[in-house]
Amino acid sequence: KPLDLSMTKNVVSLLFGAIFILLIMGSVAKFYKKNGAVAPKGIAKFMEPLIVFVRDDIAKANIDEHKYKKYVPFLLTIFFFILVSNLTGLIPLVQANVTGNIAVTLVLAIIAFIVTNVNGRSTYWTHIFAMPGVPKWMLIILTPVEIVGVFMKPFSLMVRLFANITAGHIILLSLVSLIFIFENAALGLAVVPFSLFMNVIELIVAFIQAFIFTMLVSTYIGAAVEEHHH
Repeated sequence: KPLDLSMTKNVVSLLFGAIFILLIMGSVAKFYKKNGAVAPKGIAKFMEPLIVFVRDDIAKANIDEHKYKKYVPFLLTIFFFILVSNLTGLIPLVQANVTGNIAVTLVLAIIAFIVTNVNGRSTYWTHIFAMPGVPKWMLIILTPVEIVGVFMKPFSLMVRLFANITAGHIILLSLVSLIFIFENAALGLAVVPFSLFMNVIELIVAFIQAFIFTMLVSTYIGAAVEEHHH
């Protein structure tokens, strides 16, 4: 049998999100390249506060001030990819729920894991395998715990994003399903405002989850590249 390589709805949504982000960021970069450091206009006016927020309140706040600039593009990519995926997942019958797919959140977590540990300094690894100032016999207990912690960080990233996005969608589907289960017009009128309220909550969660995922990744990177303090 031929190998089925047809594109699923999730793949189409991933490509849509990637292309959308490239177009938006390309437009913003083109504006600043053409006009320089001036007051932003158009799409740049909307994007600049978000970009500055990720740079100053996430990257700069959690990573060494001399090293954070190196990781800003990576953190911006994560933030906007998750944000766009979360928002498009709220559009009924149009886009797939990308961040509600654990395979997608797994890949995001693995990328964060690789970036964090590849850039880890010697002091980072020393505190994992042989923590200074700790009795040798204690390392038998603490070292395995620290090693497990290295893998638990990406695992928590994966599950947190997946669970929060999926939970909201399940609640929305459950509310709408009540109309068809009970076949009651009065119940339908009661469900509509609750569904609208949940959509607003989902909209807020879309931003919060993008922020939390990016924030946690920045703290992990910050811990890995931290200079040794005497």
